[in-house]
Amino acid sequence: MNKFTKEMVDDYADKLLIGLTFEENEMVLKEFDIIDANMQKIANIPNISNVTPMTHALDNFEFNLREDEAEESIPIEDLLRNCDKYDDREIEVPKVVG
Repeated sequence: MNKFTKEMVDDYADKLLIGLTFEENEMVLKEFDIIDANMQKIANIPNISNVTPMTHALDNFEFNLREDEAEESIPIEDLLRNCDKYDDREIEVPKVVG
């Protein structure tokens, strides 16, 4: 894999609508270097492809599903009384992304 560059980090930050200072960009690049080094260590473990992937951290993982039980819910009209604006059963919220 190619190394991450300052330009790549800035591009991803712009796509995520977050701005990074020069110091933050450098910190992200250092963290990516650490992650990349750890991934290389894992990739270099002998016979790693023969290891069965884990589905849970504990070998004796058991789960019990509870029964689905219908419960009374709060009437929608009571819930809508807490809203500033609504149209029929839809709540109107301010636009946050331009």
